[in-house]
Amino acid sequence: MPGSKRRFLSDLWALTKPYWKSEERFKSGLLLAVIIGMSLGIVYLNVLFNEWNNLFYNSLQEKNVDAFFRLFGRFTILAAMFIIVAVYQIYLRQMLQIRWRRWLTERYAERWLEAHNYYRLRFENGLTDNPDQRISEDINGFVEQTLSLTLGFLESVVTLASFSVILWNLSGDIHILDLPIPGSMLWAALVYAGLGSMLTHFIGRPLIRLNFFQQRYEADFRYNLVRVRENAEAIALYGGESQEARGLAGRFAGVVSNWWGIMRRQKRLTWFSAGYSQAAVIFPFLVAAPRYFSGAIQLGGLMQTVSAFGHVQSALSWFIDAYTRLALWKATVDRLTGFAAALEGLESRRHEGLDRADAPAGAGLRLNDLTLRLPQGDTLLAGASLALAPGERLMVAGPSGCGKSTLFRALGGLWPFASGTLSMPAGERTLFLPQRPYLPIASLEAAVAYPDAPETYGRERIAAALSDCGLAHLTDQLEVERHWSQELSVGEQQRLAFARALLLAPRWLFCDEATSALDEPAEQALYGLLVSRLPGTAIVSVAHRPALAAFHQRLARFVPDAGGKATFKLELAAIPA
Repeated sequence: MPGSKRRFLSDLWALTKPYWKSEERFKSGLLLAVIIGMSLGIVYLNVLFNEWNNLFYNSLQEKNVDAFFRLFGRFTILAAMFIIVAVYQIYLRQMLQIRWRRWLTERYAERWLEAHNYYRLRFENGLTDNPDQRISEDINGFVEQTLSLTLGFLESVVTLASFSVILWNLSGDIHILDLPIPGSMLWAALVYAGLGSMLTHFIGRPLIRLNFFQQRYEADFRYNLVRVRENAEAIALYGGESQEARGLAGRFAGVVSNWWGIMRRQKRLTWFSAGYSQAAVIFPFLVAAPRYFSGAIQLGGLMQTVSAFGHVQSALSWFIDAYTRLALWKATVDRLTGFAAALEGLESRRHEGLDRADAPAGAGLRLNDLTLRLPQGDTLLAGASLALAPGERLMVAGPSGCGKSTLFRALGGLWPFASGTLSMPAGERTLFLPQRPYLPIASLEAAVAYPDAPETYGRERIAAALSDCGLAHLTDQLEVERHWSQELSVGEQQRLAFARALLLAPRWLFCDEATSALDEPAEQALYGLLVSRLPGTAIVSVAHRPALAAFHQRLARFVPDAGGKATFKLELAAIPA
């Protein structure tokens, strides 16, 4: 258990430290100092309210009208000050919360996106599920919970220190074996809260694990709902609604089952905490009543003692009141720590895959001793080498599943299970056209120009590229923002990808079955455009249709390795003109 606490504090500090050592530390530090000052101000106002209790209830007991109205006016001033401080404390805390969340979100999103980490996380054996949730929800929860719990804990500590002194002075002695024990009310509060905290931890400890899994099950269910929405057409054409319903029901069953576990544990905790809170209302009266009935203190003294006891007991019971939030906080910290550790692991292995070297400007592409493996370790391709001159066009062919697309992933730096050396000129633009192009949710002109800004090319050039690729009917919608991957057919999306290639004019273009959804005349027309418009562009195409060979100069074919050392090897041949 102590090791677990130390690990949690270490993880918490690792998540918190970067922000408070960043360029934000001065402004946010000043903001935090003001918030802490307001928290201390609230404690001080509570001390003044405690003193006011004594005077006010004594005025009632003594039927002193003048004192009653004077103290009523004093209460109005104190209440107004309390309200102002409480409002601005929350407002400034929320200001600090959004500043901290923005900084963390930007850093985590940047680390997630850099070096293709968002893609490579899929190979981490499922240890980092739902990175989108960790960036959007867990960071927000972490910041909110950290500020709320730490500031609440600080306020409780200061409250405990302030009111313990008051309660000690208000308490009379109790005698045990004829020995006077001073501070009876303080000791009673310590014993009462201590027992309550131990029992709360014993009852509520399983909530930490349950909350961790609840967040995971909720994210898994939400992810599958998004998958259905994004693949609505394919599911509808297959008639797969019942299968999807079973899949969603299975995911939601995990949500429900874990939620029942939370409910049962929360019910037990609520039984105890509700009874504890109700008993705390009457307990100080029972302890202090003998001194009041004996005449040792007046009504005001009794009420001040009860109020001070309440503040001390509340401060000591911070752990009890915050236990559910502490469990959720622990689960959030664990999820973010796991995400950060996965990103750090990827960072340490970012050079996995092909060794990449910069060739001189104007040189060609050279691939030496390439080996491709599956994540399980099986070899797809071994000992492959090829060279491609600037402006040369190479067609890659072979049976399905032989590793053609995996070769493209390795060339793009995405496939970590590869070895060999890739040499290309530095600074020359490379563009990959996958079978299913990516279209951002943006205006059509932004989708065509992606990843560049549409202003780089201008609306006329974008419209001309679309028209050349058979999408003239879309040129009047360049400013329209839609989910274009759901609006356009796969064939239209592939035409748009060729328009993107014409617009960006890369020096190296890799097409992975980029015309698979088009008929042969459209396919040949698009490749004809590439050859005529981009004569200096080297093109590597994965394709199955033999007719495309006419647009290439050489053929690289995946063939079975007769030696049995690998599944396939690469054979190169010239394509007759």
